[in-house]
Amino acid sequence: MNIKAVAAKAGVSIATVSRTINGRAEVSPETAENVWRAIRVLGYHPNRQARTLVSGRSHTFGLIISDIANPFFPELVKSFEEAALAKQYDVTVSNTSYDSHRLRSAVERMLELRVDGVAVMTSEFDPHIISELSRRGIPIVFLDVGTVRPRISNILVDYENGIRQAVQHLHALGHRRLGFISGPLRLKSADMRRRALEKCMRECGLQRSKNLMREGNHCVDGGQRAMEILLKEKDVPTAVLASNDLTAIGALRAAYAVGLRVPQDVSLIGFDDIQLCEFTQPQLTTIRLSRQELGRSACDALVRVVEGGDANGHELGVSTQLVLRESTAAPNSSGRPSGQSRTAVA
Repeated sequence: MNIKAVAAKAGVSIATVSRTINGRAEVSPETAENVWRAIRVLGYHPNRQARTLVSGRSHTFGLIISDIANPFFPELVKSFEEAALAKQYDVTVSNTSYDSHRLRSAVERMLELRVDGVAVMTSEFDPHIISELSRRGIPIVFLDVGTVRPRISNILVDYENGIRQAVQHLHALGHRRLGFISGPLRLKSADMRRRALEKCMRECGLQRSKNLMREGNHCVDGGQRAMEILLKEKDVPTAVLASNDLTAIGALRAAYAVGLRVPQDVSLIGFDDIQLCEFTQPQLTTIRLSRQELGRSACDALVRVVEGGDANGHELGVSTQLVLRESTAAPNSSGRPSGQSRTAVA
């Protein structure tokens, strides 16, 4: 099967088929639909290398993420890919494992593949990325860490809204000693969440205790270790907020290991709202950060530059909100964990 057969089936010229495949604006929507219908019927697969040579575009977006083992990121990949495929773009994915050196390698790979745009959905940041990609005129969209400029957009997550809802919820339940397990504070997003928490605690008249603020690693083991330390404090927190859901699941495991009940002895709130939250015991109260909205916004920002000719960068917002489930309750009357019974965890 070749492009001549597609042109004959659609009743158009070979040049029109080529323009349609390469997304040229001079093809009318009706003609383009007719050509794509013929392509589907005939099962024609355009030669990607030839398309790139003819159009100068690969019809591929790069997506760089931090941790493929964290369920948050596969869900983000899925939403980004769905948005990209709807616009006739493929996606190539690289994982950095929160390592800035791997981030640079990922960018080099994207350049080798001649991607049309790159979504850097990580918390790591390397200024050389901007200079290298910008020098080549490749559109970029960052998560939290970018500075808006021509061809560069930034998605700014409203961490404060969801965290404020969480702190107000715990305060209304009667909690006064709040613990917090952050992500690695060298990451901007982790520091932003910590700062948002401290601000919201001040708004509620709650005292921040350094002993109740612990740094994790965004993984289950880090959450477990940080929670173990918190539970050894003289003034044990009656509620703990975690920087992400994997951290919260680790904290849940630590509470279980010493015989504490969640939420009767200690309340727990995560962040992200990964699907696993609905299957822990108890189901995890968390702050939702929509991967669907995030992936869609990132893809749209790239398409706007590549196809819309909008060279201006944009600041895009993504909201957060508290999702109430079963892991929060009023503190027990003594204000301290009883440690008399256990609760199961996932």
